Amino acid sequence: MRSAITRRRMLSAMAGGAAALGGVAPAAALSPNPVREARIARLIGEAAHLPAVAQRVAFISHALIGSPYRAYTLIGGPHRPERFVVRDDVFDCVTFLETVLAAARAHDASQFEAQLRLIRYRGGDVEWLARNHYFADWCTNNIANKVCRPLLLPGNTTADKRLTAERGLPPRRVTMSALPFGALFDNRMLLSTGDIIGFLSRRPGLDYFHSGFVVVDDAGHLWLRHAARSRGRVLDQPLLRFLRDNPARAVTLLRVREPTPGHVLI
Repeated sequence: MRSAITRRRMLSAMAGGAAALGGVAPAAALSPNPVREARIARLIGEAAHLPAVAQRVAFISHALIGSPYRAYTLIGGPHRPERFVVRDDVFDCVTFLETVLAAARAHDASQFEAQLRLIRYRGGDVEWLARNHYFADWCTNNIANKVCRPLLLPGNTTADKRLTAERGLPPRRVTMSALPFGALFDNRMLLSTGDIIGFLSRRPGLDYFHSGFVVVDDAGHLWLRHAARSRGRVLDQPLLRFLRDNPARAVTLLRVREPTPGHVLI
């Protein structure tokens, strides 16, 4: 998720969205060129008639199927200034979630960047230490800011882990919501398209190894819509097949909340 941006990108100071929502000065952003930038604006407009945020998540995420996978697109580090990167042409698993959620929550294109800052950074502050480096932090902070809420199904428990994987951050312990796979499928009727799923990692020092959106088809079957490194693109994949190919301890589930009308984002 972290690397220098390609030569096709250009530096632009983004105005509008954040400034219009609470008077906060917009952060300088590394943005797609105007042709690519129009893609997310078009999708926001096309999804605007859908009344529920989950419906907009489903529509926008589906429209991005086939987009290339690329890791390490965010810029910043312990000794390198953080830059606000806005891309809708390539994704890793987390930037795919963030881009879709920001677009689904935005009333129009001018709000997209403010929403993305709110989702990616604690308090919307574009700082390396405020970025949600661990998905455990991503979940905690996006519950606190009311973007999501925990989805606790029967059989849900917790898992504790000591995190050491992110260089530059001190080791610390976290407690994560953990739903065993059996309980996940036993309660599949309680899931909805657009729910967020994170897969707990068996690797020492790491909380989650992957994330994506749940899709429930008309027959009630569960799919994972995600940016997959192994497939090199965004795609839909049967959830059971993914779990068979990628052993994990359990999953964490979140449900997207409806944006509060008139809420100042940052």
